[in-house]
Amino acid sequence: MKCKKILLLLLVLAFATKGLAQKTVAEKNPVPKQTTDKNPSQKSVNEKNLVPTQPKQDTLKNLSMKSEPALIDTLTNVTLKFKPFKKSAHASYYHNKFNGKRTSSGQKFSNNNYTAAHRKFPFGTKLRITNEKNGKFVIVEVTDRGPFSRGREIDLTRKAFMEIADNKNSGSMEVTIEEEVKR
Repeated sequence: MKCKKILLLLLVLAFATKGLAQKTVAEKNPVPKQTTDKNPSQKSVNEKNLVPTQPKQDTLKNLSMKSEPALIDTLTNVTLKFKPFKKSAHASYYHNKFNGKRTSSGQKFSNNNYTAAHRKFPFGTKLRITNEKNGKFVIVEVTDRGPFSRGREIDLTRKAFMEIADNKNSGSMEVTIEEEVKR
């Protein structure tokens, strides 16, 4: 009998506090009354006191991840200036077995990013890689060292390579490499 009374008392308290919480929220955020008058100069008290709030904007600091390279949008990031580095360079792409492993710069590798490996460019350098046959280009960021086979100048991620490739079955192509000009 005592348990039933205690349970009933707890239920009543729970519903009472829920009602109070809803009431305080309604008092803090009153719903503005809509006027049906055609005269806009006559506004209700609630409409005059409303202050428009602006949505919270995400900053680049909140969106970027420290362990991953910044994603580079190759379509909208064409305002960068580049200087020619090498024409007729031989480019290839990474094998999928390297996904998830660390690059020389310490970042995690993903074939779904726009990154590249080069022997000499500093990490973080942005390069424009242009396929010489069709004129398509991508902008990539250097995050690794390589390629370590003779004759190859640059290794691209699979995503970047396939975006500019004519023949999706080929593993290499002739490209032009351009380096971003620092302002």
